[in-house]
Amino acid sequence: MPLRYWLLIILLGAVWGSSFLFNAILIREISPLWVSAGRVTLGAAICWVYFFATRKTLPKDGRIYWQLLVLGILNYAIPFSLFPFAEHTVASSIVGVINGLTPMSTVIVSQLWPGGEKATWNKIVGVIVGFLGAVILALPSLGAGASAQVIGLLAALLATICYAVTLNYARRFKAIEPAVVATCSLTGAALVSLPVALLFSGLPIITRLETWGALFAIATFSTSFSFLLVYWLLPRVGPTNLSLNTYITPISAILLGVLILHERFEPVHIAGIVVIFIGLIFMDGRLVQRWRPTAAKSAG
Repeated sequence: MPLRYWLLIILLGAVWGSSFLFNAILIREISPLWVSAGRVTLGAAICWVYFFATRKTLPKDGRIYWQLLVLGILNYAIPFSLFPFAEHTVASSIVGVINGLTPMSTVIVSQLWPGGEKATWNKIVGVIVGFLGAVILALPSLGAGASAQVIGLLAALLATICYAVTLNYARRFKAIEPAVVATCSLTGAALVSLPVALLFSGLPIITRLETWGALFAIATFSTSFSFLLVYWLLPRVGPTNLSLNTYITPISAILLGVLILHERFEPVHIAGIVVIFIGLIFMDGRLVQRWRPTAAKSAG
């Protein structure tokens, strides 16, 4: 895979890592349901501006819109509410770490998905190593009181399963313009999220400038920009490689949590980050393939 694609995957992971910081700020004033509804609604609006500015056209096949609605619900509406819900009891950096389990879920789902991308030995090893790194990162918080965080951790884990499913489901849209996929699926998510938020949480009341700032930032960078990039990258790199951005996300989430939210950072986090990067090296496979011939020659 070309280096430029890896750099875009890393950028995507860093931007998504910031979403956990924004979620932590948002849930101080609004419910997780409104975090999701506000994020997808503003994100869809920004995508529509891009859509019309670049003179894109909508598909004529009406069946596609129902499929994009499903994508919007599974990829946006549900996980965008689960992550802020989890952050009520779990630190933003740790929720970012749980998000790092998405590659493992994606490999498993891809194995079972019809026509899915089959895992190679190095991807399997990389997923296991990356999972171990995520566990190491989470150990301090888990050891401090896992019983109080179980529901939040399960909510975050469920969000990663949603991502794993949609990474494979979205492959059917590879012939459709990425801007169309992002714009229409976000719009579908908004159409579902808004009435649900109104029904269960009532009208939101926002009084702080930092809440508005976090809402616009998460909608612009962590939603509109990110998913326009996602649907452009997906047919070029495949769902498993694309999911590797979630190994970068925990690092970004931890750094922002420590620097801005003053969450505790311990030496064990460094060990976890190192292990995650080792997992990335295995899943990339290029360095491993270079090492194997050298090792084979040495053995011969």
